[in-house]
Amino acid sequence: MNKSETDGTPSAKSVGDKPLGRNLLISCCGAHIIQDGLVALHYVLLPILAQLFGLNYTQVGFLRAVGQTAMSVLEMPAGVLAERLGERRLMAFGLVFAGLGYLGVGFSSSFVFFAFFLIVAGIGAAFQHSLSSAIIVKNTHASARRQAMGAYNSAGDAGKLLFTALFSLAVGAGVAWDKTLIVLALISILFGLLTIRLLAGSEADSRDTTKGEKVSDKVGLEEIEPKTPNTGYLTEQWGIKRPRKFALLGIVVFFDSLVQSVFLTFLAFIMIDKGGSEGLASMSVVIALVGGMIGKYVCGVAAARFGDRYTFFVLQSLTVLGLILMIWLSANTLLFLLPLIGLVVQGTSTVTYGSVADFVTTNRQSRGYSLIYTASSISSVAGPVLIGFVADAHGLETSIWIMAAISLLPILFCSVLVRQVPESGAR
Repeated sequence: MNKSETDGTPSAKSVGDKPLGRNLLISCCGAHIIQDGLVALHYVLLPILAQLFGLNYTQVGFLRAVGQTAMSVLEMPAGVLAERLGERRLMAFGLVFAGLGYLGVGFSSSFVFFAFFLIVAGIGAAFQHSLSSAIIVKNTHASARRQAMGAYNSAGDAGKLLFTALFSLAVGAGVAWDKTLIVLALISILFGLLTIRLLAGSEADSRDTTKGEKVSDKVGLEEIEPKTPNTGYLTEQWGIKRPRKFALLGIVVFFDSLVQSVFLTFLAFIMIDKGGSEGLASMSVVIALVGGMIGKYVCGVAAARFGDRYTFFVLQSLTVLGLILMIWLSANTLLFLLPLIGLVVQGTSTVTYGSVADFVTTNRQSRGYSLIYTASSISSVAGPVLIGFVADAHGLETSIWIMAAISLLPILFCSVLVRQVPESGAR
C-alpha cells in the first residue's frame, strides 16, 4: 500500500494523469466563453451608454466596477460552497443568474437600473472562474496543467471576441443594442441549464467529504523543490502549502489583472482620443481580444516549455513596451500592433493562473483559486475607477504612463513563479 492510500492524500496518478472528459471540457470552456463574453460587452457597450447618459470617464469606470465588485465579494464564498454543493450546481446557477442580470440590463431604460442589473450579473459571474479552474487542475497532471489552463483561458478570450464582435456587428447593422443584449443573455441561461445535464454524475457533481488534506500532496511544486512544513491556519484550513509565496503570487495577479482591465476598458476611448472613429475604436477592442485569445493559449505552451518565471518576465517586459508605444503611435498605426500588444498584455494570466495549483493541496483547489480570482476581481474594480479619475484630471496619456509604471511592479515579484515545469510522470 502506497503512502497516498494510507494518509488519505490523493496520489499524482489518481489526480492528474487522466485527461479531461469531453463533458467537463465543454462545460468549463463553454461557461468561460459565455461569462467572459458577457463581461467583455462592457468594452463596447459603455461607449454607447456614455453617449446616451452623458457619462464622464469616472462614471464609466464606476459602471465597469459595479459588476466586478459583486463578483469579487462572492469569489471566495463560491470556492468554499463548491466543497459542499459541488461545482455543477454552482456553475449552472452562475450562468443562469448572469443571464438574468444582462436580460434585466436589456430591458432597462435608466442608469440606476442598469447599475443594479450589472450587480446581479456580477453575482452570477462569481460562480465560474474558481470552479472551472479547480475542475481542470484536479483532472490534469502538473506537466500538462499550463496547456490545459491555456486552452481554458483562451476559451474565455474567444468568448470576449465572439460576444463583442456579434454585438458590434448587430449594432452596426442597425439592430438595437438592448435587443442584441437580450439574445446573448438568453444564451447564458440556456447553457446554464444544459450544464446541469453535462456534468451530472461527474466529479464536478460530487461534494468534498474529506475533513482535510495533508500538505504532502505530490502534485505541484513538490515535484521541483523540497517542501517546507507549515501547519498554520492557511495551510490546514485553506490548503495553502506556502502562504508567503502564495501571497506574492496574489500580488502579481493583482497588478497584472489591473493593467489588463484598464487596458481593455479604456482602449476604445484611447483610440477615439487619438482621432479614430467610433467604428475604429470598437474594432480595436475586437483586435486586442483576438491577440489575447491567441496569447493565452500560446503563453500556456511557452510556460510549459520555458518555465513560468522566464515566460512571465518576457511577457511583462513587452507589456511595458507596448503600453509606451500606445502613447507615441497614431490610431491607424496602433491598430496594426494591437494584436501583439493584446497578446502580451493578456497572455500573462495563463502563466499566473497555471501556477496557482502549485501552492494549493488538491482538495482545496476551489478555495485557492477563489482567493486568487478575488485579488484579480478587486483590481478590476479599483483599476478602471482610479485610472478613470486620473484620465478626467490629467488626460488619457498620463493614465497610460501610469499603467506602464504599474506593469513594472509584477516583474519585481516574478521570482515566486517556478523556473521549470515538471515533466510528465515526474514524482
